[in-house]
Amino acid sequence: MFGLVDCNNFYVSCERVFQPRYEGRPVVVLSNNDGCIISRSAEAKALGLKMGAPYFQVQEQLRQQQVQVFSSNYALYGDMSRRVMGYLGQVTPGVEIYSIDEAFLDLAGLDQHLGCLTERAHRIRTGIKARTGIPTCVGVAPTKTLAKLANRLAKKSPELDGVLYLDSAARRAWALGQVAASDVWGIGRQYAQKLTAAGIDSAADLARVSEAWARKHLGGVVGARLVQELQGQPCAGLHPSEDGTLSRQSISCSRTFGRPLTAFADVQAAVTTFLSRAAEKLRAQGDQAYVLTVYVQKNRFDPRVLPPYSRSATLTLPGGPSSDTLVLARYAERLLARLWEPGAVYHKAGVVLDGLEPPSTGHQLGLFETPTAAPKLMPTAPDRSQLMASLDKLNARFGRGTVRVASAVPRPAAMAGQSRAPWQGQAQWQSPAFTTRLEDLLTVN
Repeated sequence: MFGLVDCNNFYVSCERVFQPRYEGRPVVVLSNNDGCIISRSAEAKALGLKMGAPYFQVQEQLRQQQVQVFSSNYALYGDMSRRVMGYLGQVTPGVEIYSIDEAFLDLAGLDQHLGCLTERAHRIRTGIKARTGIPTCVGVAPTKTLAKLANRLAKKSPELDGVLYLDSAARRAWALGQVAASDVWGIGRQYAQKLTAAGIDSAADLARVSEAWARKHLGGVVGARLVQELQGQPCAGLHPSEDGTLSRQSISCSRTFGRPLTAFADVQAAVTTFLSRAAEKLRAQGDQAYVLTVYVQKNRFDPRVLPPYSRSATLTLPGGPSSDTLVLARYAERLLARLWEPGAVYHKAGVVLDGLEPPSTGHQLGLFETPTAAPKLMPTAPDRSQLMASLDKLNARFGRGTVRVASAVPRPAAMAGQSRAPWQGQAQWQSPAFTTRLEDLLTVN
Protein backbone atom coordinates (compact mmCIF):
# COMPACT_ATOMS: atom_id res chain seq x y z
CA MET A 1 0.00 0.00 0.00
CA PHE A 2 1.31 3.45 -0.96
CA GLY A 3 0.58 6.94 0.22
CA LEU A 4 1.27 10.22 -1.55
CA VAL A 5 1.65 13.35 0.56
CA ASP A 6 1.42 16.60 -1.39
CA CYS A 7 1.87 20.05 0.16
CA ASN A 8 -0.92 22.41 -0.90
CA ASN A 9 0.23 25.43 -2.92
CA PHE A 10 3.61 24.84 -1.32
CA TYR A 11 5.47 28.08 -2.06
CA VAL A 12 2.46 30.17 -1.07
CA SER A 13 1.99 28.08 2.07
CA CYS A 14 5.63 28.64 3.07
CA GLU A 15 5.14 32.41 2.81
CA ARG A 16 1.94 32.27 4.86
CA VAL A 17 3.55 30.26 7.68
CA PHE A 18 5.65 33.28 8.62
CA GLN A 19 3.21 35.95 7.42
CA PRO A 20 -0.23 34.67 8.46
CA ARG A 21 -1.84 38.00 7.61
CA TYR A 22 -2.03 36.69 4.04
CA GLU A 23 -4.29 33.76 4.98
CA GLY A 24 -7.53 34.05 3.03
CA ARG A 25 -6.06 36.59 0.63
CA PRO A 26 -5.02 35.93 -2.99
CA VAL A 27 -1.28 35.28 -3.15
CA VAL A 28 1.07 34.33 -5.99
CA VAL A 29 4.77 33.48 -6.09
CA LEU A 30 6.89 34.33 -9.13
CA SER A 31 9.71 32.35 -10.72
CA ASN A 32 13.38 33.33 -10.90
CA ASN A 33 13.83 36.88 -12.14
CA ASP A 34 10.16 37.55 -11.31
CA GLY A 35 9.28 36.06 -14.67
CA CYS A 36 6.02 34.14 -14.33
CA ILE A 37 3.59 32.71 -11.78
CA ILE A 38 4.72 29.38 -10.31
CA SER A 39 2.49 29.07 -7.24
CA ARG A 40 -1.04 30.34 -6.52
CA SER A 41 -3.25 30.33 -3.48
CA ALA A 42 -6.79 29.00 -3.84
CA GLU A 43 -8.04 32.59 -3.82
CA ALA A 44 -5.69 33.51 -6.69
CA LYS A 45 -6.86 30.49 -8.69
CA ALA A 46 -10.46 31.62 -8.18
CA LEU A 47 -9.54 34.94 -9.82
CA GLY A 48 -8.58 33.09 -12.99
CA LEU A 49 -4.82 33.56 -12.67
CA LYS A 50 -3.06 30.82 -14.62
CA MET A 51 0.04 28.85 -13.71
CA GLY A 52 2.95 30.02 -15.81
CA ALA A 53 1.36 33.35 -16.74
CA PRO A 54 4.11 35.94 -17.42
CA TYR A 55 4.13 38.62 -14.76
CA PHE A 56 4.25 41.50 -17.25
CA GLN A 57 1.01 40.28 -18.81
CA VAL A 58 -0.97 40.05 -15.54
CA GLN A 59 0.62 42.74 -13.37
CA GLU A 60 -2.29 45.14 -13.90
CA GLN A 61 -4.81 42.44 -12.93
CA LEU A 62 -2.74 41.63 -9.84
CA ARG A 63 -2.74 45.29 -8.84
CA GLN A 64 -6.46 45.81 -9.43
CA GLN A 65 -7.46 42.67 -7.53
CA GLN A 66 -5.00 43.36 -4.71
CA VAL A 67 -3.11 40.10 -5.12
CA GLN A 68 -0.06 39.80 -2.87
CA VAL A 69 3.03 39.04 -4.97
CA PHE A 70 6.20 37.31 -3.70
CA SER A 71 9.48 36.64 -5.47
CA SER A 72 10.62 33.05 -5.13
CA ASN A 73 12.63 32.31 -1.99
CA TYR A 74 14.16 28.88 -2.54
CA ALA A 75 16.27 28.97 0.61
CA LEU A 76 13.06 29.15 2.63
CA TYR A 77 11.15 26.63 0.51
CA GLY A 78 14.01 24.11 0.55
CA ASP A 79 14.35 24.28 4.31
CA MET A 80 10.60 23.91 4.86
CA SER A 81 10.60 20.93 2.51
CA ARG A 82 13.38 19.28 4.52
CA ARG A 83 11.31 19.69 7.67
CA VAL A 84 8.25 18.10 6.07
CA MET A 85 10.22 15.20 4.60
CA GLY A 86 12.13 14.69 7.84
CA TYR A 87 8.89 14.24 9.74
CA LEU A 88 7.58 11.78 7.15
CA GLY A 89 10.76 9.76 7.57
CA GLN A 90 10.07 9.52 11.29
CA VAL A 91 6.50 8.24 11.02
CA THR A 92 6.66 5.86 8.05
CA PRO A 93 9.04 2.98 7.28
CA GLY A 94 9.87 4.19 3.74
CA VAL A 95 9.78 7.53 1.95
CA GLU A 96 10.49 8.47 -1.67
CA ILE A 97 10.93 12.24 -1.97
CA TYR A 98 9.39 12.78 -5.39
CA SER A 99 9.74 16.57 -5.54
CA ILE A 100 10.19 19.54 -3.22
CA ASP A 101 6.55 19.26 -2.11
CA GLU A 102 5.62 15.60 -2.76
CA ALA A 103 6.61 12.27 -1.25
CA PHE A 104 5.48 8.68 -1.69
CA LEU A 105 5.14 6.62 1.50
CA ASP A 106 5.48 2.88 2.02
CA LEU A 107 2.41 1.91 4.07
CA ALA A 108 2.52 -1.83 3.43
CA GLY A 109 1.19 -3.79 6.40
CA LEU A 110 0.63 -0.76 8.60
CA ASP A 111 -3.14 -1.27 8.65
CA GLN A 112 -2.59 -4.57 10.50
CA HIS A 113 -0.53 -2.90 13.22
CA LEU A 114 -1.77 0.70 13.36
CA GLY A 115 -5.39 0.40 12.35
CA CYS A 116 -7.28 2.17 9.57
CA LEU A 117 -4.97 3.91 7.10
CA THR A 118 -7.48 6.74 6.72
CA GLU A 119 -6.94 7.66 10.35
CA ARG A 120 -3.21 7.21 9.90
CA ALA A 121 -3.23 9.61 6.95
CA HIS A 122 -5.16 12.19 8.99
CA ARG A 123 -2.59 11.92 11.77
CA ILE A 124 0.21 12.49 9.26
CA ARG A 125 -1.54 15.62 7.95
CA THR A 126 -2.08 16.89 11.48
CA GLY A 127 1.54 16.20 12.43
CA ILE A 128 2.92 18.09 9.42
CA LYS A 129 0.62 21.04 10.07
CA ALA A 130 1.56 21.18 13.77
CA ARG A 131 5.31 20.97 13.13
CA THR A 132 5.65 23.14 10.01
CA GLY A 133 2.38 24.96 9.44
CA ILE A 134 2.16 23.50 5.91
CA PRO A 135 -1.26 22.15 4.79
CA THR A 136 -1.19 18.85 2.91
CA CYS A 137 -3.38 16.25 1.25
CA VAL A 138 -2.84 12.48 1.35
CA GLY A 139 -3.87 9.83 -1.14
CA VAL A 140 -3.60 6.14 -0.21
CA ALA A 141 -3.96 3.25 -2.68
CA PRO A 142 -2.48 -0.11 -3.70
CA THR A 143 -0.29 1.47 -6.42
CA LYS A 144 1.67 4.69 -6.82
CA THR A 145 -0.41 5.77 -9.83
CA LEU A 146 -3.65 5.28 -7.90
CA ALA A 147 -2.18 7.06 -4.86
CA LYS A 148 -1.38 10.02 -7.09
CA LEU A 149 -4.93 9.94 -8.43
CA ALA A 150 -6.39 9.69 -4.91
CA ASN A 151 -4.32 12.66 -3.81
CA ARG A 152 -5.66 14.70 -6.71
CA LEU A 153 -9.23 13.98 -5.67
CA ALA A 154 -8.48 14.65 -1.98
CA LYS A 155 -7.16 18.09 -2.93
CA LYS A 156 -10.12 19.00 -5.13
CA SER A 157 -12.93 17.63 -2.93
CA PRO A 158 -13.40 19.59 0.34
CA GLU A 159 -15.77 16.95 1.72
CA LEU A 160 -12.88 14.44 1.84
CA ASP A 161 -11.02 16.59 4.38
CA GLY A 162 -7.69 16.16 2.62
CA VAL A 163 -7.53 12.35 2.68
CA LEU A 164 -8.73 9.67 0.28
CA TYR A 165 -8.06 5.95 0.80
CA LEU A 166 -8.92 3.72 -2.16
CA ASP A 167 -9.36 0.62 -0.01
CA SER A 168 -11.81 -1.32 -2.16
CA ALA A 169 -12.49 -2.14 -5.79
CA ALA A 170 -15.73 -0.15 -5.68
CA ARG A 171 -13.99 2.92 -4.29
CA ARG A 172 -11.23 2.65 -6.90
CA ALA A 173 -13.80 2.39 -9.67
CA TRP A 174 -15.53 5.53 -8.37
CA ALA A 175 -12.24 7.44 -8.22
CA LEU A 176 -11.23 6.40 -11.74
CA GLY A 177 -14.51 7.75 -13.05
CA GLN A 178 -13.85 11.17 -11.50
CA VAL A 179 -10.53 11.84 -13.26
CA ALA A 180 -9.95 12.61 -16.92
CA ALA A 181 -7.55 10.30 -18.74
CA SER A 182 -5.39 13.31 -19.60
CA ASP A 183 -4.90 13.99 -15.87
CA VAL A 184 -3.53 10.55 -15.05
CA TRP A 185 0.07 10.61 -13.81
CA GLY A 186 2.32 9.75 -16.77
CA ILE A 187 -0.06 10.87 -19.52
CA GLY A 188 1.48 13.81 -21.36
CA ARG A 189 -0.03 16.07 -24.00
CA GLN A 190 0.71 13.82 -26.97
CA TYR A 191 -0.68 10.70 -25.30
CA ALA A 192 -3.71 12.70 -24.16
CA GLN A 193 -4.47 13.55 -27.78
CA LYS A 194 -4.19 9.88 -28.74
CA LEU A 195 -6.55 8.88 -25.96
CA THR A 196 -9.11 11.51 -26.93
CA ALA A 197 -8.98 10.36 -30.56
CA ALA A 198 -9.57 6.78 -29.40
CA GLY A 199 -12.59 7.80 -27.32
CA ILE A 200 -10.83 7.23 -24.00
CA ASP A 201 -11.98 10.14 -21.85
CA SER A 202 -11.68 9.05 -18.22
CA ALA A 203 -9.16 7.16 -16.13
CA ALA A 204 -11.78 4.41 -15.88
CA ASP A 205 -11.80 4.09 -19.69
CA LEU A 206 -8.00 3.92 -19.67
CA ALA A 207 -8.00 1.20 -17.00
CA ARG A 208 -10.18 -0.97 -19.26
CA VAL A 209 -7.89 -0.99 -22.32
CA SER A 210 -5.97 -4.17 -23.12
CA GLU A 211 -2.29 -4.57 -22.42
CA ALA A 212 -1.63 -4.98 -26.13
CA TRP A 213 -3.37 -1.67 -26.90
CA ALA A 214 -1.40 0.09 -24.16
CA ARG A 215 1.89 -1.29 -25.45
CA LYS A 216 1.10 -0.16 -28.98
CA HIS A 217 -0.20 3.32 -28.24
CA LEU A 218 1.33 4.36 -24.90
CA GLY A 219 5.04 3.71 -25.22
CA GLY A 220 5.42 -0.04 -24.91
CA VAL A 221 6.02 -1.57 -21.50
CA VAL A 222 5.69 1.82 -19.78
CA GLY A 223 2.12 2.18 -21.02
CA ALA A 224 1.29 -1.41 -20.10
CA ARG A 225 2.52 -0.85 -16.55
CA LEU A 226 0.53 2.36 -16.24
CA VAL A 227 -2.68 0.53 -17.13
CA GLN A 228 -1.82 -2.30 -14.71
CA GLU A 229 -1.30 0.22 -11.93
CA LEU A 230 -4.70 1.78 -12.66
CA GLN A 231 -6.14 -1.72 -12.33
CA GLY A 232 -4.59 -2.02 -8.86
CA GLN A 233 -1.50 -4.09 -9.73
CA PRO A 234 1.66 -2.43 -8.33
CA CYS A 235 4.46 -2.30 -10.90
CA ALA A 236 6.89 -0.01 -9.08
CA GLY A 237 8.08 0.37 -5.52
CA LEU A 238 9.74 3.30 -3.82
CA HIS A 239 12.82 4.68 -5.55
CA PRO A 240 15.84 6.48 -4.09
CA SER A 241 14.92 10.05 -3.29
CA GLU A 242 15.91 13.43 -4.68
CA ASP A 243 17.47 14.25 -1.31
CA GLY A 244 20.96 13.29 -2.37
CA THR A 245 20.58 9.52 -2.37
CA LEU A 246 19.40 9.44 -5.98
CA SER A 247 22.25 9.58 -8.46
CA ARG A 248 21.18 11.94 -11.24
CA GLN A 249 21.82 11.02 -14.87
CA SER A 250 22.54 14.64 -15.79
CA ILE A 251 22.99 17.89 -13.91
CA SER A 252 22.07 21.32 -15.22
CA CYS A 253 22.05 24.88 -13.99
CA SER A 254 20.59 27.85 -15.88
CA ARG A 255 19.13 31.26 -15.15
CA THR A 256 17.43 34.11 -16.93
CA PHE A 257 19.60 37.17 -16.43
CA GLY A 258 18.48 40.04 -14.24
CA ARG A 259 19.27 42.39 -17.10
CA PRO A 260 20.34 41.83 -20.74
CA LEU A 261 24.06 41.20 -21.24
CA THR A 262 26.17 42.14 -24.26
CA ALA A 263 29.76 41.78 -22.99
CA PHE A 264 31.51 38.43 -23.34
CA ALA A 265 33.13 38.75 -19.91
CA ASP A 266 29.73 39.19 -18.24
CA VAL A 267 28.17 36.17 -19.95
CA GLN A 268 31.31 34.14 -19.24
CA ALA A 269 31.07 35.07 -15.55
CA ALA A 270 27.44 33.94 -15.54
CA VAL A 271 28.28 30.64 -17.26
CA THR A 272 31.16 30.01 -14.83
CA THR A 273 28.85 30.73 -11.89
CA PHE A 274 26.27 28.24 -13.17
CA LEU A 275 28.98 25.70 -13.94
CA SER A 276 30.41 26.05 -10.42
CA ARG A 277 27.02 25.19 -8.95
CA ALA A 278 26.57 22.21 -11.30
CA ALA A 279 30.07 20.92 -10.46
CA GLU A 280 29.29 21.25 -6.77
CA LYS A 281 26.22 19.04 -7.23
CA LEU A 282 28.30 16.62 -9.30
CA ARG A 283 30.87 16.21 -6.55
CA ALA A 284 28.13 15.88 -3.91
CA GLN A 285 26.88 12.70 -5.57
CA GLY A 286 30.43 11.40 -6.09
CA ASP A 287 30.46 11.44 -9.90
CA GLN A 288 32.44 12.88 -12.79
CA ALA A 289 31.10 14.14 -16.14
CA TYR A 290 32.15 13.10 -19.63
CA VAL A 291 30.07 15.61 -21.57
CA LEU A 292 29.63 19.38 -21.14
CA THR A 293 27.01 21.52 -22.88
CA VAL A 294 26.82 25.31 -22.79
CA TYR A 295 23.91 27.28 -24.22
CA VAL A 296 22.93 30.93 -24.52
CA GLN A 297 19.57 32.45 -25.39
CA LYS A 298 18.31 35.76 -26.71
CA ASN A 299 14.95 37.36 -25.97
CA ARG A 300 12.43 35.49 -28.10
CA PHE A 301 9.75 38.06 -27.28
CA ASP A 302 11.70 40.96 -28.80
CA PRO A 303 10.38 41.58 -32.35
CA ARG A 304 13.80 42.92 -33.36
CA VAL A 305 15.49 39.60 -32.60
CA LEU A 306 15.50 37.05 -35.40
CA PRO A 307 15.69 33.29 -34.85
CA PRO A 308 17.48 31.17 -33.85
CA TYR A 309 16.90 32.49 -30.35
CA SER A 310 19.03 29.84 -28.67
CA ARG A 311 22.39 28.27 -29.52
CA SER A 312 24.27 25.47 -27.79
CA ALA A 313 27.60 23.69 -28.06
CA THR A 314 28.53 20.27 -26.65
CA LEU A 315 31.92 18.75 -25.96
CA THR A 316 33.00 15.30 -24.86
CA LEU A 317 35.86 16.13 -22.53
CA PRO A 318 39.06 15.10 -24.34
CA GLY A 319 40.98 14.67 -21.09
CA GLY A 320 38.50 12.18 -19.70
CA PRO A 321 35.70 12.72 -17.18
CA SER A 322 36.12 15.40 -14.53
CA SER A 323 34.37 17.06 -11.62
CA ASP A 324 37.04 19.76 -11.28
CA THR A 325 35.48 23.21 -11.50
CA LEU A 326 38.69 24.71 -12.90
CA VAL A 327 38.94 22.17 -15.71
CA LEU A 328 35.24 22.38 -16.57
CA ALA A 329 35.30 26.19 -16.51
CA ARG A 330 38.12 26.30 -19.06
CA TYR A 331 36.20 24.02 -21.43
CA ALA A 332 33.03 26.07 -20.87
CA GLU A 333 34.88 29.24 -21.88
CA ARG A 334 35.94 27.60 -25.15
CA LEU A 335 32.38 26.48 -25.89
CA LEU A 336 31.01 29.95 -25.15
CA ALA A 337 33.56 31.48 -27.52
CA ARG A 338 32.23 29.20 -30.27
CA LEU A 339 28.67 30.38 -29.63
CA TRP A 340 29.41 34.07 -29.21
CA GLU A 341 27.85 36.58 -31.64
CA PRO A 342 29.33 40.08 -31.31
CA GLY A 343 26.62 42.66 -30.78
CA ALA A 344 24.01 40.12 -29.68
CA VAL A 345 21.96 40.74 -26.54
CA TYR A 346 21.68 37.68 -24.31
CA HIS A 347 18.95 37.04 -21.75
CA LYS A 348 19.73 33.55 -20.50
CA ALA A 349 22.52 30.99 -20.28
CA GLY A 350 23.01 27.54 -18.84
CA VAL A 351 25.22 24.47 -18.58
CA VAL A 352 24.47 20.75 -18.62
CA LEU A 353 26.75 17.95 -17.39
CA ASP A 354 26.09 14.51 -18.90
CA GLY A 355 27.67 11.08 -18.99
CA LEU A 356 27.96 10.89 -15.23
CA GLU A 357 29.95 8.04 -13.66
CA PRO A 358 31.89 7.43 -10.45
CA PRO A 359 35.63 8.19 -10.63
CA SER A 360 36.49 4.51 -10.11
CA THR A 361 34.81 3.52 -13.38
CA GLY A 362 37.25 3.22 -16.28
CA HIS A 363 36.35 5.87 -18.86
CA GLN A 364 35.48 5.08 -22.47
CA LEU A 365 38.51 5.42 -24.74
CA GLY A 366 38.48 6.51 -28.36
CA LEU A 367 38.83 3.90 -31.11
CA PHE A 368 42.58 4.50 -31.54
CA GLU A 369 43.38 5.49 -27.93
CA THR A 370 45.34 3.61 -25.32
CA PRO A 371 44.93 4.19 -21.58
CA THR A 372 48.24 6.07 -21.47
CA ALA A 373 47.52 8.21 -24.52
CA ALA A 374 44.45 10.09 -23.23
CA PRO A 375 45.19 13.82 -23.73
CA LYS A 376 44.99 16.19 -20.78
CA LEU A 377 43.87 19.77 -20.85
CA MET A 378 46.07 20.59 -17.87
CA PRO A 379 48.08 18.48 -15.41
CA THR A 380 46.05 17.33 -12.48
CA ALA A 381 47.77 18.35 -9.26
CA PRO A 382 47.95 15.68 -6.56
CA ASP A 383 45.83 17.78 -4.24
CA ARG A 384 43.21 18.87 -6.80
CA SER A 385 40.42 16.69 -5.39
CA GLN A 386 41.29 17.93 -1.92
CA LEU A 387 41.15 21.49 -3.23
CA MET A 388 37.66 20.93 -4.58
CA ALA A 389 36.58 19.33 -1.30
CA SER A 390 37.90 22.34 0.60
CA LEU A 391 36.08 24.67 -1.79
CA ASP A 392 32.79 22.86 -1.14
CA LYS A 393 33.32 22.85 2.63
CA LEU A 394 34.01 26.57 2.74
CA ASN A 395 30.94 27.40 0.68
CA ALA A 396 28.79 25.07 2.75
CA ARG A 397 29.96 26.70 5.96
CA PHE A 398 30.05 30.37 4.99
CA GLY A 399 27.44 30.50 2.22
CA ARG A 400 27.27 29.58 -1.44
CA GLY A 401 29.64 31.59 -3.60
CA THR A 402 31.88 32.70 -0.73
CA VAL A 403 34.87 31.20 -2.57
CA ARG A 404 34.63 31.43 -6.35
CA VAL A 405 36.59 30.87 -9.52
CA ALA A 406 38.06 34.20 -10.60
CA SER A 407 36.19 34.15 -13.92
CA ALA A 408 32.90 34.04 -11.99
CA VAL A 409 33.54 37.43 -10.36
CA PRO A 410 31.59 40.24 -12.09
CA ARG A 411 33.51 43.11 -13.67
CA PRO A 412 33.51 46.38 -11.70
CA ALA A 413 31.94 48.09 -14.72
CA ALA A 414 29.05 45.62 -14.66
CA MET A 415 28.50 46.26 -10.95
CA ALA A 416 28.48 50.05 -11.17
CA GLY A 417 25.58 51.25 -9.02
CA GLN A 418 24.31 47.69 -8.58
CA SER A 419 24.21 45.46 -5.50
CA ARG A 420 23.66 42.24 -7.46
CA ALA A 421 25.66 40.60 -10.23
CA PRO A 422 24.18 41.45 -13.65
CA TRP A 423 23.08 37.86 -14.24
CA GLN A 424 21.34 37.51 -10.89
CA GLY A 425 17.59 37.61 -11.35
CA GLN A 426 15.33 40.31 -10.03
CA ALA A 427 13.62 39.57 -6.72
CA GLN A 428 11.66 42.71 -5.92
CA TRP A 429 9.28 41.05 -3.48
CA GLN A 430 11.41 38.36 -1.84
CA SER A 431 10.61 37.60 1.77
CA PRO A 432 13.35 37.04 4.38
CA ALA A 433 15.02 33.64 4.79
CA PHE A 434 13.13 33.10 8.05
CA THR A 435 14.69 29.73 8.90
CA THR A 436 18.24 29.84 7.49
CA ARG A 437 19.68 33.30 8.34
CA LEU A 438 20.10 34.56 11.89
CA GLU A 439 19.46 38.10 10.71
CA ASP A 440 16.06 37.07 9.34
CA LEU A 441 14.74 35.21 12.38
CA LEU A 442 11.40 36.46 13.55
CA THR A 443 11.48 38.49 16.75
CA VAL A 444 8.62 38.15 19.23
CA ASN A 445 8.09 41.19 21.44
